Amino acid sequence: MPNTEEYIGVVLSDVARLLRTEFDRRVRRLGITRAQWLVLTRLHRRPGASHSELAEMMEVEKATAGRMIDRLVANGWVERRSEPGDKRVKRVYLTPEAERVHKRIWRVAEDTVETALADLSARESKQLFALLQRVKGTLVSGADAPAKGAAFGAGRNSASRGTRRLNGNGRIAS
Repeated sequence: MPNTEEYIGVVLSDVARLLRTEFDRRVRRLGITRAQWLVLTRLHRRPGASHSELAEMMEVEKATAGRMIDRLVANGWVERRSEPGDKRVKRVYLTPEAERVHKRIWRVAEDTVETALADLSARESKQLFALLQRVKGTLVSGADAPAKGAAFGAGRNSASRGTRRLNGNGRIAS
């Protein structure tokens, strides 16, 4: 059985989970959950999203998104507005109070990541970011492309993968 600590998928998952856990710990004192913050962040980026669009962005059911929005309305952080052309569609917008909350929590998020990257040099942090952006771009373009063969990325010449430092199973090469 392979050592999962050497499998990049496990390491990425662990890092993401640990970042979320640390962020949750830090924002708990501000009276907001990570899920609520995610709604605020999505609306900050896309003001006027519909309930359905928010559910899709957050990868939750529409009913779940609706309950989250209800709580944020009750807190005075978001407001629903009817779509001018279709009164059945409700668009969701941040209130000025939510913009202030978003700004405070964004600083907590930045501090959390800064702490996580503390052992990396500025150059290493930039390199890590650039590499993760490339991986993300590959995954996004792969999701949009028609399936080619049995495996993701099939048809690529393994030599074109450069010095990936991973073997074909996604594990760190020795």
